[in-house]
Amino acid sequence: MKKLLIILSLTLLAAGPVSAQFLSVGPKFGISQGDVRVTDGFQGEDSKMGYHLGAFARINLPIIFIQPEVLYTNTGGSFSGNTFNYDVSFDRLDVPVMVGINFAGIFRLQAGPIASYMLNSDIRSSDSGQGNIIPPTEDFTFGYQAGLGLDIGNFLMDLKYEGGLTNSVNGFSQVPTDQRQNQLILSLGFRLF
Repeated sequence: MKKLLIILSLTLLAAGPVSAQFLSVGPKFGISQGDVRVTDGFQGEDSKMGYHLGAFARINLPIIFIQPEVLYTNTGGSFSGNTFNYDVSFDRLDVPVMVGINFAGIFRLQAGPIASYMLNSDIRSSDSGQGNIIPPTEDFTFGYQAGLGLDIGNFLMDLKYEGGLTNSVNGFSQVPTDQRQNQLILSLGFRLF
């Protein structure tokens, strides 16, 4: 019985580092530079600084890793028509799932899909001050992210580009538009284990 307890204790001690290497979890936050692509009579203007915060989990497999995240994101941009300028702000719940390769335990190359749920949108005319001119017609949108990562100890840093695949707003005053969100994202995270 004593030998069984010693073997069980040694197994649990050895399994601790293995599970920590297999699964990492922690908080993540950062900033983004976003813009809105528009067509058919509108012109894209200035991009907008945004932010995000949430959590990530990373599953380390022998060759690749899988990193799902859940993030609250505030982003936006601006665009103009013939007579008005519009400022756009989006509050979203983002769920990116990155798949990548880790090089030398420090550098990462990653890409994957992102699903976004629109929590709130505010589109204002710079000239009239009206709010919610264009409510989103799609609550869920889909896109992609791709980028590089760096791991130093328990800290991680990601630099990613996000592009939209589906449209959140399909029209403005009966004029078809394409207002997909594009962003450059810089994130910092900390592995709790």
